[in-house]
Amino acid sequence: MAKKKANDDLKLEAFPEEITENGVKIYGETSYENQMAVLSHYLHNEGSDESEERKTEIISAVREFLSRKQFRQDRDKDEMSDEEVWRVAEDATQYDLFADFFKVPFPAPKHPKFTFIDLFAGIGGFRIAFQNLGGKCVYSSEFDAKAQESYLANYGEMPFGDITKESTKKYIPQDFDILCGGFPCQAFSLAGRRLGFKDETRGTLFFEIEAILRKHQPKAFFLENVKGLAIHDRGRTLKTILEHLDDAGYDVVPPQILNAMDYGVPQHRERIYIIGFRKDLGINVEDFKYPEPTTPEGKRVKFRDVMEKKVPSVKYYLSDVYVETLKRHRARHEAAGHGFGYEIIDLNGIANAIVVGGMGRERNLIIDKRLKDFTPVTNIKGEVNRDGIRRMTPREWARLQGFPDEFKIVVADASAYKQFGNSVAIPAIQATAEQELKILNII
Repeated sequence: MAKKKANDDLKLEAFPEEITENGVKIYGETSYENQMAVLSHYLHNEGSDESEERKTEIISAVREFLSRKQFRQDRDKDEMSDEEVWRVAEDATQYDLFADFFKVPFPAPKHPKFTFIDLFAGIGGFRIAFQNLGGKCVYSSEFDAKAQESYLANYGEMPFGDITKESTKKYIPQDFDILCGGFPCQAFSLAGRRLGFKDETRGTLFFEIEAILRKHQPKAFFLENVKGLAIHDRGRTLKTILEHLDDAGYDVVPPQILNAMDYGVPQHRERIYIIGFRKDLGINVEDFKYPEPTTPEGKRVKFRDVMEKKVPSVKYYLSDVYVETLKRHRARHEAAGHGFGYEIIDLNGIANAIVVGGMGRERNLIIDKRLKDFTPVTNIKGEVNRDGIRRMTPREWARLQGFPDEFKIVVADASAYKQFGNSVAIPAIQATAEQELKILNII
């Protein structure tokens, strides 16, 4: 069959919504998201035994992709046979049709030193860190549709969906070196009801990690969570997690809380890291040392270093009415003895932890007086404030987490703030992962 040339419409655009009668998004095996996950994972892992075993699924995914992109073979409207579709799949890199899966900011290394899987992947903070160290991601999973969209745009891979489903876990390759996961932290946060493992929809997702470790037995794992996990339920929750990891066959390094601001980003972000090695490797966990700060106090990066070089859109500047609302809100809490309220960050200082929801953005306001045109571009009450008070931009939040400027922001601001707020701080992850890989004699 003749080699196909790329057409202008063969772009990895946002995917069509697939909605049931009840308005629920479909994530099953026949959904387009799952078909794209099958196809993109195959394209990036050609030649694996798992791909050959799933020949029928791959043919279906390729056929769906060709149909969506209105691909036409040379024989006009005749439908391609399974054999022809499979030949396209087998020689995928020879077809410009699939070029967009590889023309991405963060491709996998051509000669990887190790393999890893990216669970609760978000927008790939773990992935960038481990790729920077020579690793290749052979499986990713993320439930949020907008995060999937961002992940695909930057790595050329659509993550599989709900990791609690066997239809999702079955695609995990049997052999890989390291399991990575920033498993959902809401259930262990210092805020909220602190339900922990009693929170059936979130807290118990840890046990999905445990099940995967038991089945696949990778050499090591690297887990991340909020620092509140360390003290949740007087330490009993963390103790339970460590006992389960031990029982799954792993020697666990005593967990430690690291702060992102010590590793090259101007953000006060404390997270607990949990590292473990398979017992039969005979690794003494006392030999593992968490990384020393790369930017100790006195040499830390300042917010000014990651600030937008050009004046941001006026849409990021608060209205005078909203500024007054924030002032009244803080005054009420101060009168009640609470510490809640907006905060303006010193440009030569460190940002508060960026978080999702509540006062997340308002706890990280800055004063940027470079704006000259105060004409609103959105519907606001009152006028744009003249004091230069604005929210940080999504790109600034990306930099606070250590994402390179090459990272594509392909979603609306609201989704971008959520994605970066939920992400890991890449430099801290990478510095710790480097220590882990040294113990494993991988680097």
